Amino acid sequence: MLSLGVRGRVAATAVLLFALFGLAACGQSAKSPYAFSAASEDVPLKGGGVIDVRIVHEPTNKPVENAVIFETRFDMDPDSMGEMTAPVTAQGSPSPGVYRFAVQPTMGGRWALKLGAKIQGEADTVRGSVIVTAR
Repeated sequence: MLSLGVRGRVAATAVLLFALFGLAACGQSAKSPYAFSAASEDVPLKGGGVIDVRIVHEPTNKPVENAVIFETRFDMDPDSMGEMTAPVTAQGSPSPGVYRFAVQPTMGGRWALKLGAKIQGEADTVRGSVIVTAR
């Protein structure tokens, strides 16, 4: 009878570990095939500035045209101050695959422009960010 108890515990432990690792794997997302990059690494501190973000489909190395950017956030997360945010305004697309944003950093340091976009052919929102330095 004792051996059944040990076997039961071993089986229960195995099931629990399988469930935990299975759930952990569900929370991991695959790497996005889209790359976000800033045209410049710097943005002026005084008077605000403009950040041009290029979105590229990495497997084909083609710019992503006609993306609908519907989420924007400009914060100091790279300097561990994610609660420090500043205004950001979408300014359209000056060229294919490039999206322009007006920003107004409130202090010097590294800032992240975080974007959420709908891209034709993708069921889920594509998210990316670029890091710039306000000087």
